[in-house]
Amino acid sequence: MPQTIVLTPPSPLRLKLDTLVRLRWLAVAGQTLAVLTVWYGLGYPLPLGWCLGLIALSAWLNLFLKIRYPASLRLADPAAASLLAYDILQLASLLYLTGGLTNPFAILLIAPVLVSATALTVRTTVALGTLVVVLASLLAVWHRPLPWTDDPGFFLPDPYVAGLWISLVCALGFMAAYSFRVADEARQLHAALTATELVLTREQHLHQLDGLAAAAAHELGTPLATIALVAKELDREVPPDAPWRDDIALLRSQSERCREILKKLTSLATDFGDHLARQPITHLIEDVIAPHREFGVALIVHLDGEREQEPVGTRNPAILYGLGNIVENAIDFARSRVDIGAAWNDEEVVVTIRDDGPGFSPEVIDRLGEPYVTTRGRAAAEPREGGGLGLGFFIAKTLLERTGARVAITNRALPDSGAVITVRWPREVMDAHTGEAW
Repeated sequence: MPQTIVLTPPSPLRLKLDTLVRLRWLAVAGQTLAVLTVWYGLGYPLPLGWCLGLIALSAWLNLFLKIRYPASLRLADPAAASLLAYDILQLASLLYLTGGLTNPFAILLIAPVLVSATALTVRTTVALGTLVVVLASLLAVWHRPLPWTDDPGFFLPDPYVAGLWISLVCALGFMAAYSFRVADEARQLHAALTATELVLTREQHLHQLDGLAAAAAHELGTPLATIALVAKELDREVPPDAPWRDDIALLRSQSERCREILKKLTSLATDFGDHLARQPITHLIEDVIAPHREFGVALIVHLDGEREQEPVGTRNPAILYGLGNIVENAIDFARSRVDIGAAWNDEEVVVTIRDDGPGFSPEVIDRLGEPYVTTRGRAAAEPREGGGLGLGFFIAKTLLERTGARVAITNRALPDSGAVITVRWPREVMDAHTGEAW
């Protein structure tokens, strides 16, 4: 069955919350060291309380984010832009208290813009760059004196301050454009390599299917020819008024139908299998759980949605593999049952997988889904060749997210125990006409 590969423009990467939190901790440490060095080491007067208060605000924000959200969370563009905008405003406030653009650390205003240029959209990067230019313009005019020992302080000539502003803006534009260009080329190369691997994989699968179809047609051709020959002889010898003559005619017609199907398998006609390419969500769930029914764990399916509005889309091996891997992990840890739920409405399609096992440990749940993060102990991992490294769940989660899904990992509420994996797709992504569904 021929398939078309569409190479779309690479989408911007999503920043991990943990990355921004770590960078902010680095900024907090650097700002604290700089302020204390100026106050105690150099003996320069500055509004120490206000400066430490602004630094403490960043530290409190980091603690809130660390407690409220998992470390593996990948931020959407608006959320990441908001956090980077905060970093710009916080640094601009510190610069206002310590000399404005005449402060040597004013160059650090461009750092959040560079982060945005490597991972966020052009619109977001331009917006953050505009914010930096506006704040730099204000700091060039309005700011407290630069901390200095002489009275009334150290002041630079206005032309020099204007030169600092121009150099800051030029550095911002050049470095942001360069960073974005390099990151965009890397994303394009990654997208091209991914598409190439996908084409090669599909071509390999088609080649394998071609061989399997020819082998099946060859192996089944002889017994079907024998059945057709015997049925023909019986039809010739049976009297016209025999009660089983209709059964023999049916046997002949069905054997001929089987031979036609084998011919289609051999030729791999383009019109064959179109009905197999479409798959309702109930069939998807059955395909996912069917290989795991014989492992001594009850698999209970729950459906919540109008059957007339059931999503029907095209088969997607990434979804089959991703959900299958999650179900397999749930069976490995379940005590007696795994519940698989499917719900849909006009806005979204949700698949939920629950087990009654021990659930995820607190030290792992925030990082689960990253490579080489696993909940299996060494003893549990050794019997399974290549298992226990956490790569299976990482691959499954990555494949599902590439189809437009959002994967949430939690534990069941007390007093129940067990893990809960929730996979959500927007309904328009899963509808059949998009060509990107199952």
